[in-house]
Amino acid sequence: MQADKEIDTSGLSCPIPILRAKKALADLQTGQTLKIISTDIGSIRDFEAFARQTGNELLAQQTVGKQYHHLLRRR
Repeated sequence: MQADKEIDTSGLSCPIPILRAKKALADLQTGQTLKIISTDIGSIRDFEAFARQTGNELLAQQTVGKQYHHLLRRR
């Protein structure tokens, strides 16, 4: 997954990955992408809900070993 910006929230539990993603998205322009790396399995459904609620597009989710990668496009 290629992204304009990447943040690593490994070791952090909800809601911290969502809060960090929200802050990082605010620094991006419309259409740019953000990759979030998480180790919290709950982040899968959390980022699905986050995308629905905020209007940002969830482009992909991928499990890589014990990490969960999420790719969002800023609205």
